[in-house]
Amino acid sequence: MEKKSLYLVRHGKAEEHTFTKKDSERDLIQHGIARSASIAETLKQRLLPIDEKTLIISSTANRAAQTAKIFAEMLAYPAENIQWEPRIYEAHYLLILKRINDISANYDQVLVFGHNPGLSDLVEYVANEFVNLKTAHVACLTLEEGIDYASLSANTAKLDNILTEG
Repeated sequence: MEKKSLYLVRHGKAEEHTFTKKDSERDLIQHGIARSASIAETLKQRLLPIDEKTLIISSTANRAAQTAKIFAEMLAYPAENIQWEPRIYEAHYLLILKRINDISANYDQVLVFGHNPGLSDLVEYVANEFVNLKTAHVACLTLEEGIDYASLSANTAKLDNILTEG
């Protein structure tokens, strides 16, 4: 079995909370767009070639979806192949893990775009490492030998690093 990689990406910097817009409708600000593109470019150097063994899943909240589209463009991943997952929005880490557990072993690298605290808590659960992902940061994880996405659970992944700058 090929080693599996998991990249947990927190959305880029978004508009401040207001009473005139639902939280899920908040858009990226210019700084969030630029930083997402920069970190996506850094991630591109680490990834295997983007092919049919790569999967992107994203929350449907505007800021996460916009971040996923920026990364997809920078990585030359077809935007129409992004799997939109409304359950990731504001999800508890075990719900995010449940979605990851549904991923076929045919994929070698998976990118999940979402929100805190769920993503940071998920890293802590699967890799036993405390992290606090800031906006547009990427937790780069490798699944332990013999582990695929369906069997990912507590302490079955290694946190390789966190991409914080482009």
